Formats: sequence, C-alpha cells, structure tokens
Amino acid sequence: MPSLKDTRNLPGRIRGHRVTSLARIVAGLSIGGLGGCVFHLLSMPLPWMLGALTATMATSVAGWPIRGPDRLRPVIVAVIGVLLGSRFTPGIIEQAGEMLTSLAILLAYLVAVGGVIVSYFRLVGRQDWTTAYFAGMPGGLSEMVELGEARGANVPVIVLAHSLRIVLTIALMAILFRLVLGHDVGTGPVKLDAAIGPVDAALLIACAVIGMPLGRLLRLPAPTFLGPLILSAAVHMAGLTASVPPLLLVNAAQVALGTILGCRFLGISVPTLARACALNLGATLITLTFALGGALAMQQLAGVRLDQGFLALAPGGLTEMGLIALAIQADVAFVALHHVIRILAVIVVAPLLLRQR
Repeated sequence: MPSLKDTRNLPGRIRGHRVTSLARIVAGLSIGGLGGCVFHLLSMPLPWMLGALTATMATSVAGWPIRGPDRLRPVIVAVIGVLLGSRFTPGIIEQAGEMLTSLAILLAYLVAVGGVIVSYFRLVGRQDWTTAYFAGMPGGLSEMVELGEARGANVPVIVLAHSLRIVLTIALMAILFRLVLGHDVGTGPVKLDAAIGPVDAALLIACAVIGMPLGRLLRLPAPTFLGPLILSAAVHMAGLTASVPPLLLVNAAQVALGTILGCRFLGISVPTLARACALNLGATLITLTFALGGALAMQQLAGVRLDQGFLALAPGGLTEMGLIALAIQADVAFVALHHVIRILAVIVVAPLLLRQR
C-alpha cells in the first residue's frame, strides 16, 4: 500500500492505476455502506449515516482517493426533506403562537454564541475577524462558505470548521440521546405506518421533483431540502397522503449523506485534522452548553421538551438534526423551523456586522 504522502501526491491513483471519478464514487459509497452495516449490527445510534460518515472520514484521512456522490446530494436531501415533511400535522398551525417565546430564546442564544464563539476563533484559532465570523457562527455550511468567500475569508478554514462542527454535533447528540437519555436512536427512525400506493408514490415524488426548483426559486436556505419538505408538509397537512418514503430508500439516502460528509476530509493531513478537531471540539462543546441553557429556558418558559429544545438549538446541520428529531419522536416541525430561523438570522446579520469592521 502506498504511503500517505505518495497517495496524496497521486490522488487519482491506487497502486499505480488511474481511478475514474465514477469508480471513486462507487468506492466511497461501498465503504460508507459497509460502515453503515457495521454500525447497524452494533446497534449504534443513527447507524447508516454515522457509520458511513465514520468509515469514509477515516478512509479519506488515510489518503485513499474516494469521493462522495456530491452531484446527487440535492436528490438525497430531497428524499430526507419529503420524509421529515411527512411528520407535519394540522396541529402545527395551532402551535405558531407558542413558538414565539422559543424563537426569542433562539435569537438570544445566537447573540451569545456569536459573541463567544467568533471571539474564540479569533483569539484561540488566530483567524481574522471575517474568517472567525463565518467559521464560528452556526449558519449553513454552503451559505457560510459562499458569503465568506465573497468577503475574502479563509475558505478552507470555514469548510473544515463547519464540517467538523456538524460531525462532532451529530456524534455527540446521537450518543447523548442514546446512552444518557435512553432514546432509541438505533436501527432506523422511520416507521412505515401507511402503505404506499401509486397515488401516494406520485405525490411524494412530485414533492421532491417540484420542491427542489421551488426552493431555489424562493431562495430558501438549503433549497433542495426545504422545498421538498414544505411541499411534503403541505400535502400531509392537507390529508392528501399519510405515506412516507420507503425505509430502504431513506437508509440509502443516509449512507450517501454520510459518505458525502466523510469525503470532505480527503487530503487533510493527520496533524492538521488533529489541531482542527481540538479547536472545533472546544467550540462545539461551548456551543452545545449554550444550547442546553437555551433548551432549559424553553422548558421553563414555553413548556418545550428538553430534548426537543436541545435539538432545535444544537449547531448541527438542518437535515441531520431533523433526522435525530425523527428518531427520538420529537416534533420535527418545531426543530426544523428553529434551524431555518437560525440560518436566516446568521445570513442576514453577517453583512451588517462585517460592515462595521
């Protein structure tokens, strides 16, 4: 087997043979699927996504030239969006007024996180203020990278910070809910309570196919996820269907998503990753501490379940936190709404704050 250095110098070769892009994607998905199977057999939390992520991240850091199916990501997150949208009920509208208190707590939480974590990246991570903002604020990865690049920030630092934040948050939250709180975040969060007939299947497919361009048209954050989620929520709240995507499809989507996340670490040296992990573990733990404080406030002031409030504030990805919410039978709509507001608030405030510097 080639050395780590040799592998990185020839990222398109394994043992001297050119590896095509398709072959690298197949290899990545195969490793991700194997990791998912192992985690499933071990009854680990969120096995298909976490197993795929762990296996492909380890393989990527080792220098093997694997790739995730990045071009399929819109379809992958659309499937998960349709799934999460199926958990919206007509009662959500009645809860709108009750969410005002929790949304106010969310905004206070963002101010606290912004003041502490951005300063943490500036002082401890020794980044410039612009890079520190886009690396430290819990916005969406793609949005933070795009805005940061436009303003001259150090993009690799932002990508690594958010990738590690998502990975660390997923792992810590899954373990917390499984081992500490006793929730079943194991073999699969989806329960097929309704059969899928031809009409149901057509409706679910339409939610994904129409929702993706609709999300882009409306310029939503995470458009290929939120567009299908909104349409799925609409048809389920209207009572047009009670079906959800097949479990096999959802598990496959989680493997693909975990593989994409894990492959982001390709080409990163072990010392660089170790330093970044130490820095971002500190930032993630501090942010989760603030999230726990906010969740306790939600519990006391708005009667929100502690685990549900914690998920609504946790600095993980919108898609990933939605999956954990589904797994522990939390209110997916509540969690999704707070993450959307979180991302929008960070995006809107960014130009205003950076203009002052």
